[in-house]
Amino acid sequence: MGSADFESATFEGCAAFTSAIFEGQASFISATFYDGAEFRGATFNGYAWFAAAVFRSYAEFVSATFHDGAGFGAVTFTHNARLSAATFKSYAWFGAATFKAYADLGMATFEGEAGFPSVAFEGEAAFASATFKDTAEFGSAAFEGDAEFRAVTFEDKARFRAATFKGAAWFEGATFQNEACFEDAAFQDSGRFQTATFQGHARFASAAFESDATFASATFRHSVEFRAASFGQNAGFEDAAFDAAATVGPLVCSGRVLLSGAMFGGPVTLAFAAHRLECRRTRWSSTAEIRLRYATVDFAHAVFEYPLTIAAEPDPFGLAAGQQLAEDPFAHVSDPKVRLASLRGVDAAHLVLADVDLSACLLTGTVHLDQLRLEGACLFGTVPPAVHWRRGLPLRFTQRRTLAEEHHWRASQPGAVRGWNTAVLGAGHAGPLQLAPVYRALRKAFEDGKHEPGAADFYYGEMEMRRHADDIPRSERGLLTMHWALSGYGLRASRALAWLGAAMLCTIVTLMAVGLPSHPPKQTATGTVPSHGGRVTLEIDKDDPRNPTGNPFSGERFEKALNITLNSVVFRSTGQDLTTAGTYIEMTARLTEPVLLGLAILGIRNRLKR
Repeated sequence: MGSADFESATFEGCAAFTSAIFEGQASFISATFYDGAEFRGATFNGYAWFAAAVFRSYAEFVSATFHDGAGFGAVTFTHNARLSAATFKSYAWFGAATFKAYADLGMATFEGEAGFPSVAFEGEAAFASATFKDTAEFGSAAFEGDAEFRAVTFEDKARFRAATFKGAAWFEGATFQNEACFEDAAFQDSGRFQTATFQGHARFASAAFESDATFASATFRHSVEFRAASFGQNAGFEDAAFDAAATVGPLVCSGRVLLSGAMFGGPVTLAFAAHRLECRRTRWSSTAEIRLRYATVDFAHAVFEYPLTIAAEPDPFGLAAGQQLAEDPFAHVSDPKVRLASLRGVDAAHLVLADVDLSACLLTGTVHLDQLRLEGACLFGTVPPAVHWRRGLPLRFTQRRTLAEEHHWRASQPGAVRGWNTAVLGAGHAGPLQLAPVYRALRKAFEDGKHEPGAADFYYGEMEMRRHADDIPRSERGLLTMHWALSGYGLRASRALAWLGAAMLCTIVTLMAVGLPSHPPKQTATGTVPSHGGRVTLEIDKDDPRNPTGNPFSGERFEKALNITLNSVVFRSTGQDLTTAGTYIEMTARLTEPVLLGLAILGIRNRLKR
């Protein structure tokens, strides 16, 4: 059969080719259709040429079949273009075409290469449930309306390099059996890839998502590339499966990176500059490293059986050719510190934290916290600074590391001083009973890391929680209170030295007042001398010390009292004559002052030991 040549033809009325069969080549190059063009159910057995054609009204190619090539290059569809359920058994070329209205290619089948490079979709573009058996090329295409690719199957490569999506991009349930390339693509509205399956490489390098991007429940069976990608709002990967991803990022996200419920099947490195990272209930089946900037991390109930590191990156992430990742959304943030919000429900036996801020981190409910490894400068909360007044008395907290839950508990107590953090979210009803084991575990972790001053802080916190707990006997609470008041549980040398100085001063004053006799007692020898001579027997007696009379506070008496007191501090006796009261004063001093000295030495040792 011959060809059908309508090249440069003008159809002023409706061009009806419904169910027509074109056995040979059909050429509509540069044709103009002023009214409708109906090719519904048409069959093109030869090549179909529509290059540079203009459809000024609707164009219907529903269920049309193109057995040979179909050329729609530079075609202009001014009204709705319907190619739904069309079948392209060879290649289909739409390069530089313009769809000014609705473009419907839903359920279309492309058995050969499908080319849509530089196509302009000015209205909605619907490819829902379409099938691309060969390469699908959408490089530099522009989608000004919504792009509908729900449930599309790409059996070969899908290329959307440098494509622009001004409306919502729907790839929900799409299947990419080969490489999916969205490098340098721009998503000005939301990008939705929920439940999509990427069986080949998923490339989103330098892609820009100005709004939310959702990959919830997506499956990545091969490598994933988000190098230099940017997210203007949230990046959602909830319940996504990363079977073989080796590296995700570095990327920048102005909002939250949501990885809650995600699964990582192999060794992976995540590199994010983000406002927040949520990894609740994530599962890690191999080693992982998470390098972050600016982010607050929620890691509650995450599960991992291999070493996992969360580390702060001090400098911007590096890219190829010595370039650095642009961090424009954080230009106003001076400190890129990483904060940890929660580790509740985590088994910390394989967890390593490096240079992260734990001042607001919830740690109650963390398992094997004593095996947690802390590297670099990991910061904890501190007590309120300066002097506070309570019930008319000055109150000052000595500086130490504290937990966020303690801040919440103390802030909730009646008469709490200002400075305790009241904005601890999720702390619940954690109190001294729950916090004491946490402090104990952290103390052991610091001791194992040879960080004795840090371990001392957590020992102090443990003892504080025991002192305030409701399950200990009143007698034990009294002993703990005494231990706290005298020496800060053996950790506050200044407190013990202050008490020692006070005790020594009290000893000196009381010895001068009633402890030293007014004069040294004199010895008296008495006996009888036999008249006929012989042995003389004498009895030597000593006068009882007399309480001082007159002014007892003289320089000589001060020197004696000081000598006795200094010897009492080191548990020695001077042998000085004392009154009865002085004897008891010295005994008391020899009992208490060496203890206070020992507590002071212990406090200094605990602060200097490494």
